[in-house]
Amino acid sequence: MLEPLQDRLPAVERRAVLPAGFVAGAVVAGIKASGRPDLAIIATAPDPAGRRPAVPVAAVFTTNAMAAAPVRLSRANLAAGDPSGHGLRGRAAAIVSTSGSANAATGPGGDADQRTLAERLAVALDVPPEATLALATGVIGTRLPMERVGEAIDRLVSGGLPDDAEGLRADGEGLLAAATALMTTDTRPKVATASVALPDPDGFAARVVTVGGIAKGVGMIHPRMATMLAVILTDAAVPAATLQAILRRAATRTWNQLSVDGDTSTNDTVFLLASGAAGTAPVEPGSAAEADLGAAVEAVARDLARQQAADGGGATALLTCAVTGAVDDVEARAVARSVVSSSLVKAAVHGRDPNWGRIAGAAGNARLPDGQLLETAGLPATEAATRSGARARVDPDRLRIAIAGQLVFDGSAGGPVAFERAAARAAMDAPELLVRLDLGLGAGSGEAFGCDLTEAYVIENSEYTT
Repeated sequence: MLEPLQDRLPAVERRAVLPAGFVAGAVVAGIKASGRPDLAIIATAPDPAGRRPAVPVAAVFTTNAMAAAPVRLSRANLAAGDPSGHGLRGRAAAIVSTSGSANAATGPGGDADQRTLAERLAVALDVPPEATLALATGVIGTRLPMERVGEAIDRLVSGGLPDDAEGLRADGEGLLAAATALMTTDTRPKVATASVALPDPDGFAARVVTVGGIAKGVGMIHPRMATMLAVILTDAAVPAATLQAILRRAATRTWNQLSVDGDTSTNDTVFLLASGAAGTAPVEPGSAAEADLGAAVEAVARDLARQQAADGGGATALLTCAVTGAVDDVEARAVARSVVSSSLVKAAVHGRDPNWGRIAGAAGNARLPDGQLLETAGLPATEAATRSGARARVDPDRLRIAIAGQLVFDGSAGGPVAFERAAARAAMDAPELLVRLDLGLGAGSGEAFGCDLTEAYVIENSEYTT
């Protein structure tokens, strides 16, 4: 019914690889009561003169009206560097992440804290404050312990850590440390890397470039243009506007198709930075190099999104819904997202119950997102406005559904298909459950990622702040 989407993307390894031109590290700042690492810095590596260059960056952020202070600060800094980018692209030399306090719904004091944090980071790294970006995750409504956080920044940058730690590092261990410090209720860090060959400046040879990413988030995930927190880095040479186009396409097909619990976070942020340290020719819009690099970025984003879904709060199974035969890709993605977002489907997955009726019902409920998201997905503004909120077209007489490789519904053959339920239940009892739908209406395809709904999710979130 569907060729695996990942076949068109480069291979991904789940290991931390830091692209050339960056350094990273983490430290215990004392934000978390647990004493685990909770502050990370990713920065550009110093040049021969000791200066840290600001490099091109693109971003996507939450559209939640309660957007957190780090989101507002990052958008403002990007807009200051590139007013034409509307706060979604620019240049940056450093990112600081804090875990344990979201610094959301904290009023003017929270905004002042975030500005102070940016200034402290800028002084420590000797970069302009507007060349810094911020990530934060944790409890909403809590202020950062500013004195401890400021001291942690200084320790991490200077390398003055206990146990002979090295501070900011130019290797995968530094990036893995940053991924670990991002975690809140995550059970494991999320890392992914891919590589691609791009032309050198003379156009006669190819140079291998790296795309490495980290992410966190297992709850409060139902993105609208972003996810919880993610950073993707590459050593390719890419202008900010081209990075923005690449990230927009990747987020549309990956993180925007991720749902754990139906709640969009106040802090959703994804950054994509390019150091240019691999020595490639600049990636031009519409070029083969842009397509190749874009595929690598999407591959990393897709794998990180799948890791987030698989680690969803209390999850025992990754749920992937693949849709083909839709009128277009936009409608295919809407149907897939509706299926993985359904609480009834998620509960059936937890019970390993091949209840295809819930899948059919969720598909029939699918609606296209609002016009802003449709434009982000590439539709012209007029078409996006017209189709905003419309039902995705599903014909029961053409719909086919398969669960874990077992065809259970075929509308063209009369509907329900006889199948052995015990065998289907056994096939569903796996780390990943694949649900496939073919709508029989066109050439559109898409996928979405979620997880089962468990008692552990309810318990965890019933006492999150206590």
